[in-house]
Amino acid sequence: MSETIYVADDEEEVRILIGSFLEKEGYNVRTFESGDLLYDAFLTTPCDLVILDVMMPGDSGFVICAKLRATSGVPIIMLTARNSEEDYISGMTLGSDDYFTKPFSPAMLVMRVKAMFRRIEIESRSKDNGISEDSDDSISFGDIVIHPVKLTAYCNSAELGLTNKEFNLLKYLLKHPEKAVAREALLSNIWGYDYDAETRVTDDTVKRIRRKLSAAKSEVSINTVWGHGFKIIKKEV
Repeated sequence: MSETIYVADDEEEVRILIGSFLEKEGYNVRTFESGDLLYDAFLTTPCDLVILDVMMPGDSGFVICAKLRATSGVPIIMLTARNSEEDYISGMTLGSDDYFTKPFSPAMLVMRVKAMFRRIEIESRSKDNGISEDSDDSISFGDIVIHPVKLTAYCNSAELGLTNKEFNLLKYLLKHPEKAVAREALLSNIWGYDYDAETRVTDDTVKRIRRKLSAAKSEVSINTVWGHGFKIIKKEV
């Protein structure tokens, strides 16, 4: 059965463009003039993925994202006409999975959508094969302890308050302590991208984790390995 995608954007041209590209790939697409209409439809008939514009009549895409995330883990991609760091951080912090700044490439959007569904399929297949983290064996490094099943991370017993993507990225780095991890590996294992994606998602997710580690006065830090990726280390005292 083809996946169903809901798209909310107040620009008719954008709705038609996104819908046509996704439908050519075999997806079922429903478009809405506002996030409120999309949310009402989702409450009645949930979909498999949501694409939300930020600036729309009624509730903004940020508000709709928060409402959806309060009750559902549906993948969410946000669109905005503003190339703002604050917008990006707001969307990702509220639980969106990726972010596009207008104007954007519809072909690239389709690739991201495919990657998300591919990731979901891999995770589902792993669970069906009994490959799942069904024990809450903690992972610790320095003063950081994470619990995979509960999706919680602590620094000196204080919860860091990570989003799902932040948690998964930190977990991946903690499984490879003091080793350089390529951006491509993070994109592939956390977001499902199997190509050289033109996205800031890894860098901005790392930035948000760094802020939370710093606020917790953690002895652990994430270093940038220029031209490659990132490495989690213990700070030298």
